[in-house]
Amino acid sequence: MDDGEESRLPGGPSGVGGRAAGRVHRRADAVRNRAQILAAAEQLFAEQDPRAVTMDQIARAAGVGRATLYRRFPDPSSVAVTLLEEHERTLQEKLTYGPPPLGPGAPPRERLAAFYAASAELLERHLPLALGAEGGAGRFRSGAYRFWRAHVRSLLLDAGCEDPDASVDLLLSPLAPEVYQYQRHRLGLDQQRIVRGLTLLADRVFGHGEHDEHGGRSGHGGQSGH
Repeated sequence: MDDGEESRLPGGPSGVGGRAAGRVHRRADAVRNRAQILAAAEQLFAEQDPRAVTMDQIARAAGVGRATLYRRFPDPSSVAVTLLEEHERTLQEKLTYGPPPLGPGAPPRERLAAFYAASAELLERHLPLALGAEGGAGRFRSGAYRFWRAHVRSLLLDAGCEDPDASVDLLLSPLAPEVYQYQRHRLGLDQQRIVRGLTLLADRVFGHGEHDEHGGRSGHGGQSGH
């Protein structure tokens, strides 16, 4: 059997085996390109204002062509979203399945305070990504914001607060990346001080130590009872 005949067999280079090997190679290239893009973008977001990063910069830093980059991401914000989602997903799992007070089983006030503290830690570690992914009105379109909103709204409902739909976005507003950036880097507040302020807010919303046996408030409307 000569080389030409072998190449025409199903398992030869031009047959099924060759096509499968080609697909594996292309997938490996895609995985490698994606990793290069994300690593380069994260570095750029950390070095400069994430809102000023361009697709051309990301492509050059990643060593990939513009077409390769645009096949995976439509704009720099979508790259930042992909990077940030991994970190946000970890927090979402802790809120859903983790131990209290971050997870289920603690009173609403304690859970909100724990959520505030965990969110501040997330912003402290990944503020450039958050600014690039969730700055301005884009924050309200993100899947993460919808998750945070549903979580805080459920705490308000558990506590018997009136009109949670009118309150939930107000309680999330201190966690906007621009607000955290302003407090940390313009006002010079440290993370612990910001968390103390957020904890005080949770105390004011739900009241301190006024929870029934199911973890809800015994009163109404989020008044502190002082």
